[in-house]
Amino acid sequence: MQLLSKLAVGITQAINRCGFPNKDLEGQIRQVADAKFGDYQFNGAMGLAKELGLPPREVAVRIAEHLSLPDILATVEVAGPGFLNLRLRNDWLSSQLQTMGASDCLGVGRANPPLTYVIDFSSPNVAKPMHVGHLRSTIIGDSIARVLRFLGHKVITDNHLGDWGTQFGIILHGFKNQLNQENFAKDPVGELARLYVEVRKQFKTEESEDQTTDPVQEACRNETAKLHHGDEENRRLWQQFMPLCLKEIQKVYDRLDIHFDHTHGESHYQPFLHGVVESLEKQGLAVETDGAMGVFLKEGQPPALVRKRDGAFTYMTTDLATIQSRVQENDPAHILYVVDSRQAFHFQQLFEIARTWLKPKAQLHHVSFGSVLGPDRRPIKTRSGDAVASLDQLLDEATRLAREVNQSNSQPDGSSGEAPEEDAAGDAEVIGIGAVKYADLSQNRTSDYVFNWEKMVAMDGNTATYMQYAYARNRSIFRKGGIDMEKFRIDLRSISLETAEERQLGMQLFRFLEAVQHAGVDYRPNVLTSYLWDLAKAYSIFFQNCPVLKAESEALKMSRLGLCDLTARVLKTTLDLLGIRVLEKM
Repeated sequence: MQLLSKLAVGITQAINRCGFPNKDLEGQIRQVADAKFGDYQFNGAMGLAKELGLPPREVAVRIAEHLSLPDILATVEVAGPGFLNLRLRNDWLSSQLQTMGASDCLGVGRANPPLTYVIDFSSPNVAKPMHVGHLRSTIIGDSIARVLRFLGHKVITDNHLGDWGTQFGIILHGFKNQLNQENFAKDPVGELARLYVEVRKQFKTEESEDQTTDPVQEACRNETAKLHHGDEENRRLWQQFMPLCLKEIQKVYDRLDIHFDHTHGESHYQPFLHGVVESLEKQGLAVETDGAMGVFLKEGQPPALVRKRDGAFTYMTTDLATIQSRVQENDPAHILYVVDSRQAFHFQQLFEIARTWLKPKAQLHHVSFGSVLGPDRRPIKTRSGDAVASLDQLLDEATRLAREVNQSNSQPDGSSGEAPEEDAAGDAEVIGIGAVKYADLSQNRTSDYVFNWEKMVAMDGNTATYMQYAYARNRSIFRKGGIDMEKFRIDLRSISLETAEERQLGMQLFRFLEAVQHAGVDYRPNVLTSYLWDLAKAYSIFFQNCPVLKAESEALKMSRLGLCDLTARVLKTTLDLLGIRVLEKM
């Protein structure tokens, strides 16, 4: 049983002994903000007091008197208007850390029963280079997948590429009318992206169903419809473009260390779209209106189109076919779509139609996130031709800055710390890309943020570089001590938490399980970055105040080495859950 559950059971039993009403109390137990007051705080007494018509402090005192967890709690104190401050026993905490250290998964139990998750993330339009606006879905989705797998769930990742929709009609129109052959020969994907932007600039209005008022939009829609209907030339061009585009995108995924179980683009579901519309119509969900097929969900709300007047299918149709396929092939408990918040209405309609049409047992979730904003504080869009860095450029710049930082921290003889000079380029890539990922993942998922080069590749403070350095500095202790790690972990007997610094570090290590579970339940990687920051600060204070190799006794030396080793393992594991690698030497 987890600690919060144990505390909740103990407090519930105390409340029952008092004759108070029984409540779900686990959510009322929180970590304390200041360690001098304890480790955890229960604030449910005030709610009970209101219900009972009693003073909150009186209720808290009575609960404290009846709370009996002698093996876990050292003290239970009533504070303020009615808080219960709970402090764990040192020997209990020490035993938990030993158990954690002896576990390959650091004490995190496997989910029972494990659930199947399908996670749809990244999903760029393939005919355009990936830019910084694509970063969020890609790395947030990857981190969520890593966390859920670590918790023991079965995770199926799917990169639902935009390889078939309206953007290809735009590019086909541009290719046939505005192609620069020389540019296409040198940089095919760059030229396709230029064509996309140039054609979009010719639209009189935003995309709409009213084609007659915008001849360029009408021409692009016609190209899309021809592609969908099997036009020989458009299919040939599409087949020419796809390998070039996929190769370009894969370069970015390789650098980011992002992997997918499936990469099924929109085109994968094209054979099923007619059947989707037919099934929706048969069930009375889709009806014909002015030659188009749509699903009317709410009065006064525009219908969700599943087939346009020209016969072309829509994103809605493809997404419905995708859900049908995932439900049939994977039988998931949850399907997650890691897509920015601007698509909220689309997913609201999609989920409502899917639940009525398919009645899936799977829960459908839109894991939304805020936009990456340009200097004008507007979402970055390729379609408007924003002058924004491609992801490759961003990663190159981050790597360059990381190399400069390494060089500026070099030793008097010109070497860079412990790391061999020949490893400098690879180290810079690890540090630079780690910095980019961490800067994004540390943001609250639902918040927008303004893209800023300096913040994105910062190397100090609450950054990946600081965490990587803490790990490398930790590992150096064992190298300097000539310690055999495998033998050390077998021989470790006990961990002492006598000083405030040792205990605070021990508490932060113990809270690893809570952080991972919180991140998995809420799909929020920033919970892990906040945890890492607290852990790194606690380790820094411990490192400054508690000699390790020069400890007063051999037993204390071994204990502190145990804390160091566990810290390194937690740092490395948590960074891995964020998709960030570590370096043994920096």
